[in-house]
Amino acid sequence: MSVPDLAVLVTAAAAEAGDRLAVVEAGGRGMTWAELDREVSRVASGLGNAGILAGHRVLIAVGNRLEFVTTYLGVLRAQAVAVPVNPGSTPSELTRMVTDSGARMAVADGDTIDAVRGAVAAAKDEDGRVVATVVVGALPLADERSYDDLLAAEPQEVPQLKDPEKLAVLLYTSGTSGLPRAVMLTHRALVANIEQVATVDPPMIHSDDVVLGVLPLFHVYGLNAVLGGVLRHRAKLVLAERFDPEGTLDLIEDEACSVVPVAPPVFAHWRGVEALEERLGPVRLVLSGSAPLAADVIDDFTERTGIPVHQGYGLTEAAPVVTTTLISAAPQPGSVGTPLAGIELRLVDDDRVPLTGADLTDPGEIEIRGANLFSGYWPDGADGPDGDGWWPTGDVGVYDAAGDLHLVDRVKDLIIVSGFNVYPTEIEAVLKQAPGVREAAVIGTPDPMTGEAVVAYVVPADPAADPAALAAAVEAHCEERLARFKRPTRLEVVAELPHTATGKVQKGRLRGQDRRRALGILE
Repeated sequence: MSVPDLAVLVTAAAAEAGDRLAVVEAGGRGMTWAELDREVSRVASGLGNAGILAGHRVLIAVGNRLEFVTTYLGVLRAQAVAVPVNPGSTPSELTRMVTDSGARMAVADGDTIDAVRGAVAAAKDEDGRVVATVVVGALPLADERSYDDLLAAEPQEVPQLKDPEKLAVLLYTSGTSGLPRAVMLTHRALVANIEQVATVDPPMIHSDDVVLGVLPLFHVYGLNAVLGGVLRHRAKLVLAERFDPEGTLDLIEDEACSVVPVAPPVFAHWRGVEALEERLGPVRLVLSGSAPLAADVIDDFTERTGIPVHQGYGLTEAAPVVTTTLISAAPQPGSVGTPLAGIELRLVDDDRVPLTGADLTDPGEIEIRGANLFSGYWPDGADGPDGDGWWPTGDVGVYDAAGDLHLVDRVKDLIIVSGFNVYPTEIEAVLKQAPGVREAAVIGTPDPMTGEAVVAYVVPADPAADPAALAAAVEAHCEERLARFKRPTRLEVVAELPHTATGKVQKGRLRGQDRRRALGILE
């Protein structure tokens, strides 16, 4: 199936399966494919009536609800640029994204409208630009409009996209250091990745599947891997505002969800749930992405439930899926599989020379090439693919004997102690095996003697555990399993680690905290 943009997928589904449910919310609201297609056209026409032209940016600060889906697809149909943002963003974060993207309109719901109003006011104060505000599910102010007011009474004909290289989406990455940057994804990149995923056999999603939509739609995983896949295969998407261990299981049972894409922290939340295998009865496939998932966690889950868990590797810049264990000859423990059809992957050394032969057993930075790649970072396309189409991901990987990829670490996370490379994931794996440890994260910190030193943060399994006793036990555990230069020189016992919306540990925040401690700002 070759289409220029995602909105065309909706029209095709409406023509062939118009009466089937396309999207439903946990609360019961839903739309058929025909209703969804009409609503998307009304949004696209309404945007035009409101002065939004092709190429204008529309910021979307809305949770997982029908209006996110219709607004996002309406923006694409109007050939404007969607800027989905985390509804939990602070007013200052929203202000930066509104001003940086040059948004002409901001769509907000009841949970985000106050912060969006502050960001819109700040943008006007900064450069005099007026940002139109649309409110979903709450009362608009006098100078705002409601979502219903945005909708055109009758959809008008919107010219079909002719240039797939047009910018479709700006997605702000969380960033490991510095300010987040907006990834520029074209219509070509979005559709290419959906088609690349569709080549997997057997398919990840069938037309008769019911897909759980608990992953946030503002994130590329939920946006293109989940929503995009549902559009491509004309499945049914069940939207949930947020993950709740018991509530999500109830939803899976009630809606008979057969495909469950989740982030790794979900498995820890479900580990202690009684009768888990019965409550997951409708599920045929669980997909995990956005962060590595330990092999023992997968084994425990599958042994208990009988449901296979398949991992993938992806990035916002790749729209997002790069590899999956669904196409591995025999998935190896801890691997993220092999590349999708149409995506090339290579490992390179520090000089960007590709590793070959016996060298492939050594870690190297992962570079990728394919039609799904982004066009660089907003606004000028900086740091995109090189002249030959290759883009360095910043991730370190290694191949196993079966040809499957294993993620080792991030290039930026690499710690060099006295000239020796230390990969935080290796240390974290050891720490997580220590008795009494639930979670762990490792960063590097400047050291006058060794250049850098290893700092570890551990979260106790028992919140009431004695921190000093746990630290002593962990240090003894490390002495038995790690070379001296790999051992943490400082170990912090903390109540919790900072995470992104999809479960990744925010190591940038840990580094910032460590710098403040070094400066004497933090005790």
